[in-house]
Amino acid sequence: MRYHDSVEKSGENLRLALPLMARQAAALDPISYAIWYEYVAGINPQLRTSIDELLRNGEVLDEEATVQLYHAHIAELDGETVQKISQGFQRVMTDISDSAAKVAGEAGGFGDELAAWFDGNGTGKLGLDAILSRSSEVRHTVEELQGRLDQSRQEIETLRQQVARAREDALVDGLTRLTNRKGFDSALLAFLEEAAAESRQVSLLMADIDHFKHVNDTYGHLFGDKVIQAVAAILRQNVKGKDTAARYGGEEFVVILPDTMIEGARHVAETVRKAVEACRIKRIGNGEIVAGITISLGAATYSAGESAQEFVMRADQALYESKQTGRNRVTLSKTKE
Repeated sequence: MRYHDSVEKSGENLRLALPLMARQAAALDPISYAIWYEYVAGINPQLRTSIDELLRNGEVLDEEATVQLYHAHIAELDGETVQKISQGFQRVMTDISDSAAKVAGEAGGFGDELAAWFDGNGTGKLGLDAILSRSSEVRHTVEELQGRLDQSRQEIETLRQQVARAREDALVDGLTRLTNRKGFDSALLAFLEEAAAESRQVSLLMADIDHFKHVNDTYGHLFGDKVIQAVAAILRQNVKGKDTAARYGGEEFVVILPDTMIEGARHVAETVRKAVEACRIKRIGNGEIVAGITISLGAATYSAGESAQEFVMRADQALYESKQTGRNRVTLSKTKE
């Protein structure tokens, strides 16, 4: 058997592992828990060395890296690992539940003893002292358990909040604070499922900053980052409600527009295009004001039955057409036949 920890030790390992898991970009599943459980438990030196090296390089473990670590350092050693460590949290909670049941049983037994004492007309002082002493012991045990439960609830709530924040951060682009590519993919699938189930419309914009390589080469990458942030701010100002603006990668952006037909998508795209064209961005250092930043956009409205990939591809093709026909313009995709 690979794990020999007591309930108390496994509970401590759980407490230490969850915050580490929450800071990564991988799902909080048994495989992820396996590597972090063994990391904090100190029972797998090679795994710990590999993780420490990755963390020193500033990496955040995504799904692929997590699975690779699992297969390299855990899975080959013990095929039952996932099942055993995934039961760890349940073991801790079961222990607390069992403790509560034990206290309840003791309290019930004490109640029976007390009833028997009165039924027997017990009046001796020694008997009364024993009853009072036993009562004090039970009360102390109950108070101790209550304290443990309160502490556990607080720790679990703290961990839950950390996990929630980590999940949210994992879906946000660090430079723009827009939704990132992973968040976009997830949101698009959700919107398309909703659209299919309720016969609702969804439109999609894809946007790309024009001549961005020239911007970087001319003004430097720090200014390029400012341009990306400025475009992101304009997108954020022009989305509302359930609309989702995301950084698709590099200088490319996407916007999901639920309950929006193609003409509505055109209006949003033109508003964004004009706002970017009108913006003025100050250079870092010399304060020079740079104008002439533009973006090209493509728009598409979802056609029933097409996949998310096909939908994105149509919007991307419309964007490509905008690029090929002069840039700083909006092109609408033809509806899929």
